[in-house]
Amino acid sequence: MRRLLLSSTGWLLVLLGVVLYPLPGPGLLVLVLGLALLSRHDPWAARRLAPLRHRALVETRRSVATWPRTLLTAVLTLALGASGLVWLADPAQPPWWPLPAWTWLPGGTWTGVGQVGSGLVGLGIVVWARARLVPAPGPGDPALRAASGS
Repeated sequence: MRRLLLSSTGWLLVLLGVVLYPLPGPGLLVLVLGLALLSRHDPWAARRLAPLRHRALVETRRSVATWPRTLLTAVLTLALGASGLVWLADPAQPPWWPLPAWTWLPGGTWTGVGQVGSGLVGLGIVVWARARLVPAPGPGDPALRAASGS
């Protein structure tokens, strides 16, 4: 029963991720979460998840490797999350918008909710990555010696 529940939930999340992917928000995250659930029992899903996980950890570590990068990543993550507030406010289409009306803020309120949620999750990942993926300077670290003047 547990395997059926995990597989069903995994496939539901994969399908939901595919649908959400073109919209601003957590589409890719939902898709990978579904793949992670499927990988617990299906070797084909585990094979596809392993390179994604490795690449995600490498890029996440790179984005918080220094304090300036960490700050820039946090600011951009907050800005992307805050952009969801535009969808929540749902302003009228401006007169200068050259495309058809249906292209103005596609997805509606739930896209805004997803965008804000993605920003909060992204900020949590930045904090987690800085704490867990960036090693603290040790006593032999050249940067620490330079900072202390020795």
